[in-house]
Amino acid sequence: MKTTGNTVFISGGSAGIGLAIAKKLNAAGNKIIINGRNEERLQKALTELKDAVAIQGDLSVEADRIRIAEDLKTNHADVNIIINNAGAAFGYLLSETTNAHEKALIEMNTNYFAIIHFTELMIPHLLEKEESAVVNVSSIAVYGSHKFLPTYGATKAALHSYTTALRQTYEEQKNLQIYEVYPPLVNTEFSAEIGGAAGIEPSEVADELLIGLETNLFDIPVGDTKIYANAIGEAMSKLAHAQELI
Repeated sequence: MKTTGNTVFISGGSAGIGLAIAKKLNAAGNKIIINGRNEERLQKALTELKDAVAIQGDLSVEADRIRIAEDLKTNHADVNIIINNAGAAFGYLLSETTNAHEKALIEMNTNYFAIIHFTELMIPHLLEKEESAVVNVSSIAVYGSHKFLPTYGATKAALHSYTTALRQTYEEQKNLQIYEVYPPLVNTEFSAEIGGAAGIEPSEVADELLIGLETNLFDIPVGDTKIYANAIGEAMSKLAHAQELI
């Protein structure tokens, strides 16, 4: 799809991957609307963007999701791309906690249920546009869990499953495209407690997303995630070939 002249809403856009994507798309000639929970961080992020707008709110809260969706449709009617980037993750060991279910509930609500609802609120608006897109930021964790992130991976696997179904649902609607970005460990404040300093820079995720949009690459693996994606692609190709021989 086109990568300039869009109006893009980015949740979790005040820092980390979200801000890196905002900067990249802003520099490419797109109008940017960032969202985050902290007003001070949003205002700071705006100083790094040209003619951008911020909408404060917590998308994990239903009332905020509804308010933000209405704000976009009413006051920013030209929005044609939404990037669901905001997320939650807890690093811990199951053997050292008694509230894993509470942590999992927060992660699943933020990383899965909230995205489904917000996307549902915005889809009718996006379908009215000549060209539009939903971009879900998932994770390398789609391919497997880790003992230090015991419940996070399941939420991203769920998001991946939903994104696949969403893409299949609207595959005949040529004006709406569904993308999924799979970052590996990224050096952000969000990932600091799980060794994020050893990860790639957020700008690499933004670069790969722009390429994906330009080339209509709907599944966008980044960094080490490409190893998994390539292996699965080769396996599926071999399986298809074997079935042809039967």
